[in-house]
Amino acid sequence: MQDELKVCESKMEKTLEVLQEDFGTIRAGRANPHVLDKIKVDYYGTPTSLQQVGNINVPEARMIVIQPWEKSLLKEIEKAILTSDLGINPTNDGSVIRLIFPELTEERRKELAKDVKKKGEAAKVAVRNVRRDANENFKKMEKNGDISEDDLKLGNDKIQKLTDKMVEKIDKAVEAKTKEIMTV
Repeated sequence: MQDELKVCESKMEKTLEVLQEDFGTIRAGRANPHVLDKIKVDYYGTPTSLQQVGNINVPEARMIVIQPWEKSLLKEIEKAILTSDLGINPTNDGSVIRLIFPELTEERRKELAKDVKKKGEAAKVAVRNVRRDANENFKKMEKNGDISEDDLKLGNDKIQKLTDKMVEKIDKAVEAKTKEIMTV
């Protein structure tokens, strides 16, 4: 039973980590190099992350500069950024690529806040699915005689407490990211 609880907790923690990573890719008006994390560049036929093909710097609050290690990659990096859902046009001066983040409009901030809430709800659903699977496993264990009825109740209670704790963490993360987005 303890093993099941540990597995359940690690799955819920992983859900929270994935949510935090997703939030890192949502831009909130200022330059954050993590918005580039999911962008892949065609590097000699292999999709490669931007961080592995050049230096990424944030010289100003609303600018990211990408300096590829090979000049031949400039066009590929530019193409990868344009085809991503970043919504920013890169400027290429022949040696570096600059991404200038415009100030977010009120409408765009509200749109991003809605997106954050959706991602939070999806994370809560994932956590509840983990809870459901764990509860089903406990029922099977009880049916097979591996645990008693009291252990089943105890296990279900522990899983519920863990679920409540994770949902609360998700709510706090959503609230923090929404506040960050809405701050002008």
